[in-house]
Amino acid sequence: MKKIVFLSAFLALAAAACSPETESYSLEACPLTIGGISFTHSLNGAEALVSETDGVVTFAAQPHTDYFRDPDGTVLDNAAILFKEIDNTRPFTFQARLTPGFTEKGTYNAAALYVFSSPVLWQKFAFEQDERGLHRVVSVRTMDTSDDNNHQAIPDSTSLWYKISSDGQRMGFFYSLDGELWQMVRLYRNNYPEKVYLGISSQAPGEDACVSHFDKLSLSEGVVSSFRLGE
Repeated sequence: MKKIVFLSAFLALAAAACSPETESYSLEACPLTIGGISFTHSLNGAEALVSETDGVVTFAAQPHTDYFRDPDGTVLDNAAILFKEIDNTRPFTFQARLTPGFTEKGTYNAAALYVFSSPVLWQKFAFEQDERGLHRVVSVRTMDTSDDNNHQAIPDSTSLWYKISSDGQRMGFFYSLDGELWQMVRLYRNNYPEKVYLGISSQAPGEDACVSHFDKLSLSEGVVSSFRLGE
């Protein structure tokens, strides 16, 4: 009997250790109104890296900072992110124009929007510099490990409009060159819990810092009328 009880306890502990939901994390409460949005939490000291001038939010990422859970098991989790907690049962649209701090050697430098539940359940929507120096729409959906989706390259643009919209059941990601005509990037079931965090971040995985800018920030309780058109 003792052996059976011990084995059951061991299996329960092993299962808990393998479950993504058991991974601990800590967001710092950080009430900060910037860019017209009242952010509520930060990760990795984000509040000290942001400033605002005339409605433009500057986010200065330090070198060697990223947020990614590689399929090979490598975990990068030192990027600074500024979050707003929201009620995910209600429709929302989160939008901004992103101008990343692209540099000659800044591979993977990016500005990004986040949907975040925990370190093992989140989505990053980035305007990123790729291995060839091209400016590219990138999305990273993480469920325990991260996928990495390189979408359209926008070689002549240094700024893009990004939008994330949900009706409570579906979530769509869109980009635009002018804030008028939108292209869908991803659409999937909103499988996040009732409480979720929307965020902004700047990342600099390489040697160069990445000073990114966000303007036209907005968060509304509406949803796009067409997930295919993003309007």
